Amino acid sequence: MALSDVNLNDLDVFEAGTPHHWFKILREEDPVHFHAGDAGQQDYWCITRYEDLKSISKNPTLFSSERMGTIPRDPQPEALERLRVIMLNMDPPRHRQYRNLINKAFTPRMVKSLAARVDRMVDDIIDAVIEKGEADFVEELAAPLPMMVICEMMGVPEEDRKSIYNLGNSLVGFDDPEFDETRGFKVGESFNPAAESQKEMENASAAMFGYAEKLKQLARDDPQDNLATALLNAEIDGQRLTDLEFNSFFLLLSIAGNETTRTVTSNGMYQLITHPEQRQRVLDDPSLLPSMVEEVLRFDPAVHSFRRTATADTVVRGREIAEGDKLILWYPSVNRDEDVFEDSDAFDVGRHPNDHLAFGIGEHFCLGANLARMELRKVFRGLLQRLPDIELAAEPRRLRSSFINGVKEMRVTFTPGERKRG
Repeated sequence: MALSDVNLNDLDVFEAGTPHHWFKILREEDPVHFHAGDAGQQDYWCITRYEDLKSISKNPTLFSSERMGTIPRDPQPEALERLRVIMLNMDPPRHRQYRNLINKAFTPRMVKSLAARVDRMVDDIIDAVIEKGEADFVEELAAPLPMMVICEMMGVPEEDRKSIYNLGNSLVGFDDPEFDETRGFKVGESFNPAAESQKEMENASAAMFGYAEKLKQLARDDPQDNLATALLNAEIDGQRLTDLEFNSFFLLLSIAGNETTRTVTSNGMYQLITHPEQRQRVLDDPSLLPSMVEEVLRFDPAVHSFRRTATADTVVRGREIAEGDKLILWYPSVNRDEDVFEDSDAFDVGRHPNDHLAFGIGEHFCLGANLARMELRKVFRGLLQRLPDIELAAEPRRLRSSFINGVKEMRVTFTPGERKRG
């Protein structure tokens, strides 16, 4: 396969699995590769080497998240202002102000205080399927925990949590025609990806913002020790958050805290099933669980890509980048950079060191990384202890996306067991 064969706009390829063969060619032959944009989209630079992504991420002044947002697809001009209210799409100094505010909710003390509740949640999730001997791993085992945790942190009532989960699917699955109830298309039908995915995102965002208004009113009427109440009372430079800012925080947390952890749980179990010798290592030695989680994050990360926009003419690895140029940071590629990771295509649950960039680095390092790690360790501990012989019943159906490395469905079977609680 030649460099000219690489087409990262082909979402059908991503639906079949991360195109590591293409990323390997890019790293070896053209690590800062200029790639044609998809129909109606800006051409872009592919950043596929570890040190380049690290350097770009640590220089938000030169490589902006705010100018054109961080989602790979080009935003519509009228949507830019709304995007820039979301912390993910901010640059310093504004980003640091908002990050410091949210960071108060993700302290080690907070994570520790949630630990016992997360243990109970994991037990309940497994209890719900363990007697059946089969399940859709994504919907029944991977999805509930992160949704429960974020909704509990925000004070979302139990009866509303499934709706928040479905809206999150629409927001991250905008290129997949299966997540299109509002569009009226069925899988396999043709549609205009640019126009329809933009409409889908706007509809889902509006619905999420509408729910945030309800949540805010709940926090006003009945203040609780939760994140919604804390945000309602928070101040930046003496000013309370506006309605738009509050709603945007809720949208970001609902997606970033839910979708990514669900995806890593599904991807991780897939890797354990398809690497039985590595799963056996963890079963034989549970002390490998933390390093196993880190290896899953490296080997099969939740996010394929984020965008940056150059704010001035510059040079990256000898390539001349012009002001306004679009750069796409490819995380699955940098996490397999041969210059950094020995035997980088091997899944090794005991890998050390493992300085992967699945959580990003620099200004936009994932502020929920500690929470995600705690959730992943606990859910995998429960799964390995109680469903040790879990196997695939069918190949996973993957998300048609070059943004999120997601799994839509993964049917599994296992030896039925007993519930822990009646």
